[in-house]
Amino acid sequence: MEGGTFSGVGNGAQVDNKILQSFQKSFVQVQSILDQNRLLINEINQNHESKVPDNLSRNVGLIRELNNNIRRVVDLYSDLSSSFTKSMESSEGDSAGTLRSDGKAGQKRTRAG
Repeated sequence: MEGGTFSGVGNGAQVDNKILQSFQKSFVQVQSILDQNRLLINEINQNHESKVPDNLSRNVGLIRELNNNIRRVVDLYSDLSSSFTKSMESSEGDSAGTLRSDGKAGQKRTRAG
């Protein structure tokens, strides 16, 4: 991803650094939430194994927090997907050719009319 391009994109589409920074920020947010979820799951498991009534009651709130975190991750990935799609569509507009699924270059067809 050096130099403002995605190395995995076959057509070498140039991607704006602002978009890359946005992706990076979103991935950092996702990783942070996933790390927090790992800690929540560990605590939930310990509370469950302890079978202490207060600990089991605490799990209700922890599970709600976990569910909310999962929703946030889904939303972040949805936003990332939309942003990526938009950035690829805009970069395709700058290119005269397309890349077929077999990796070979093809020409865009324009419809008359």
